[in-house]
Amino acid sequence: MKWKYWKVVLRYGHVGRKNEVSVARFLITEVFYNPIMVMDLASEMPGVKCNGISQVNEIYQEEYLIGKRKEVENFYLQKLKEGNGFTS
Repeated sequence: MKWKYWKVVLRYGHVGRKNEVSVARFLITEVFYNPIMVMDLASEMPGVKCNGISQVNEIYQEEYLIGKRKEVENFYLQKLKEGNGFTS
């Protein structure tokens, strides 16, 4: 099966109050996904605010793997996962 890799920049926190945090998330989808479908998928992720998607880019697998390692080290995502009880 073929895959597509995506870098999606999401905004968390109080977006309208300029008290937000932008975090890059790295997603893998089936090959038929397009940017609109990825936006729909990302908008349902825990903690993402309404109008919280600021960027969607298709990337190579190497960048995806590096990005996933960075996600593990991201302090905000660690706290978000602990607080909401979800895992990636």
